[in-house]
Amino acid sequence: MTTVHLVLDDNDQAMGLFGHSDVHLRAIERKFPVRLVARGSNLIIEGPPAAVQRVQRLFQELIDVLSRGHRLTEQDVEAAINMAAMDEEAIGSILGDTVIMTKRGRPVRPKTAGQKEYLEAMRRSSMVFAIGPAGTGKTYLAVAMAVAALKKGQVHRIILTRPAVEAGEKLGFLPGDLQEKVNPYLRPLYDALYDMLGLETVERYMARGIIEVAPLAYMRGRTLEDSFIILDEAQNTTPEQMKMFLTRMGAGSRVVVTGDITQVDLPKARYSGLHEVRTVLSGVEGITFIYLSETDVVRHPLVQRIIKAYESFEAEQGPADDAAAADDTP
Repeated sequence: MTTVHLVLDDNDQAMGLFGHSDVHLRAIERKFPVRLVARGSNLIIEGPPAAVQRVQRLFQELIDVLSRGHRLTEQDVEAAINMAAMDEEAIGSILGDTVIMTKRGRPVRPKTAGQKEYLEAMRRSSMVFAIGPAGTGKTYLAVAMAVAALKKGQVHRIILTRPAVEAGEKLGFLPGDLQEKVNPYLRPLYDALYDMLGLETVERYMARGIIEVAPLAYMRGRTLEDSFIILDEAQNTTPEQMKMFLTRMGAGSRVVVTGDITQVDLPKARYSGLHEVRTVLSGVEGITFIYLSETDVVRHPLVQRIIKAYESFEAEQGPADDAAAADDTP
């Protein structure tokens, strides 16, 4: 057994590191075979030498985040714990990679190795496809990168779009004009923008045409230059819609396409454009495909378990049962 003593700068730093009622310490103890004892601004780490060394490195990285003026959330600590369990060298590179600060002063940064790879792809490639389950941060990180690029003057506009899969008869029963009818489909995009910039700034930018949030149908016939363009929920595009969207890209623009190929809401007879594009554009220079998984889910930890449970259930059902279930869908 090994014992290490950490002495923190003051009680404020200790509270930020330990969390309310030592919640961060308890989370670390659940993951590693160590005992953590907090006494004022001192921390004692006891356990097997290898585990103590890994946890000590973890605390050093978390302290470094606090020293840069950032607040540690439970999600930050959970992400750091997971990375320390897999690769302790990766902790600092992830927690230190802040994309942008939200309106409330919260740093937006990757929380998993997959998210880190996704951010790097958006930085180096003109067109990125991010494919993965719900909760992996596909849309949120893309919006964060778009806002960061706008603030740095790398682009002059942000264009966010989604297919409205019910743009036919069902949508017609909703009140209002077309924009009002499709706004519910675009709400997640608005939410991310409000988080980054605040309501007033978003509305001002939209009034000036700096930010545009619109259904995919509005993209037809346009050439989008000097823009950061995000197509969300791309699994609900048809192949024709996907081709139309991708060919809107103009000079100085960057494109991010996000989607979950397991959540296609198109009519049964229609093939997903996101499925097709993986084959059509595979190996094309300047295009990167990033695949996120349940290990990259950063919502409530229960979401990861839900995704795994559904994957196990669907695997047990087999193709025949899946087809029968689809036939029963109203």
